[in-house]
Amino acid sequence: MDLTTGQPVRYSSAAGRWVLLATVLGSSLAFIDSTVVNIALPEIGRDLGADAAGLQWTVNGYSLSLAALVLLGGSLGDRYGRRRVFLIGVAWFAIASLLCGLSPNIETLIFARVLQGIGGALLTPGALAILEASFTSEDRGKAIGAWSGLGGIGGALGPFLGGWLVDIGDWRYIFLINVPLAALVLWVGIKHVPESRNPAAARKLDYVGVVTGAVGLAGLTYGFTAWPMDGPGDPVVLASLAVGIGALAAFVLWERRSAHPMLPVRIFRNKTFSGANLVTFVVYAANGGVFFLFVINLQVVSGYSPLASGIALLPTTALMLVLSARAGGLSQRIGPRIPMTVGPLICAVALVLMSRIGPGANYWTDVLPAVVIFGLGLSALVAPLTATALGALEDSYAGIASGVNNAVARAAGLLSVAVLPLAAGLGGGSLTDAAQLQPVYRNTMMICAGLMVVGAALAFLLVPNRLAAHPPARTFCDPGSTPAQSPVAERVA
Repeated sequence: MDLTTGQPVRYSSAAGRWVLLATVLGSSLAFIDSTVVNIALPEIGRDLGADAAGLQWTVNGYSLSLAALVLLGGSLGDRYGRRRVFLIGVAWFAIASLLCGLSPNIETLIFARVLQGIGGALLTPGALAILEASFTSEDRGKAIGAWSGLGGIGGALGPFLGGWLVDIGDWRYIFLINVPLAALVLWVGIKHVPESRNPAAARKLDYVGVVTGAVGLAGLTYGFTAWPMDGPGDPVVLASLAVGIGALAAFVLWERRSAHPMLPVRIFRNKTFSGANLVTFVVYAANGGVFFLFVINLQVVSGYSPLASGIALLPTTALMLVLSARAGGLSQRIGPRIPMTVGPLICAVALVLMSRIGPGANYWTDVLPAVVIFGLGLSALVAPLTATALGALEDSYAGIASGVNNAVARAAGLLSVAVLPLAAGLGGGSLTDAAQLQPVYRNTMMICAGLMVVGAALAFLLVPNRLAAHPPARTFCDPGSTPAQSPVAERVA
């Protein structure tokens, strides 16, 4: 089917496969960098002389800008074209990745990671919004399921890829490899992805919302990261936390009063949307702790090589590849409540098993069972959760719904990396010392298991058996033109 006609595409068509390829590859750039850096942290610390706080900021610098700006990325896509903003994000991400790979010190690397997060904030919501707007209503669940599975595979492959690259060469390769992948995404996107936008979106950008949201997240992140070393009574820690709380409160108040809000607060009146995002926050806080410490623990405490610790997660990758699209289809048939309740409970069991991984851990008896169970839980959870967060609102809000859900997930992961080591008893300790890391890791896994149980309870209480039907409204444009040149509005019953 010619994508310039403005017709929604089918999942099984060649046009649908091109759209899926572009969105999966683009999202995988961001997903992989959310996990691939963790496997290289010990090597980065040794090469650049970074302390524990520097390593945390190597992760959180990326997460901070991504979480703070992903709402803006969704709004920009709705206003100026989702494909256009998506491709700008891909190009930005590639340039920032090149700077990461060439960084001479930890300060430059952290700065480059912040720039990477900005690119991720532009491309991530665009990928989901493109899927939501491009596929027919009956195929949307399958498409999002496939995107969740394949994109999740990209994230799960991150530790394996990072370990292999660190083993064969240098940690810098984990960033430089993004450049050719981004070039491929740009080619596919320009040639095959249709443009879509929300013609009713406001044209003014919410600068106050962007600034207050970013300052709020930055204040909380800095405060919790500095707390272990400087103590809770340190004036800078107290001031940072106070600024963070105040800025987030100002963000909410401003968004309620703004004529052109980045985050229309009224969308949270939709109980399903609010419930799905609350579940997202809790379970992704748990995931953030797991993916931050699991591969570090395997290297530092259990004595695995970078490559071996990356390979350890491959069963999760394989299970998500096989099961996520099926979970998306199952959720469409039986409703999202059951998968979103069962998935986190399965993950909780896996995290209890993961907490037992210590010195000399045997892969087959100690690591593999936990990783397999974790993969089953994620496979059941991710696609229904994503589809529910997007499907709860009308299609005209596809960009903002995607942006909100991504912002919630990223903010949860950002805060968990800052807070969980503190809550688990790290204090002023080191993440690369086995004696200090082992109890912190064990306590963190148990806290994350508890968060998964809370997520399951919230899903059972707040997510309905069936999503309310609503008529999708789309505006398509010729892939070779701007949104203003060739809009074709179409409503699909």
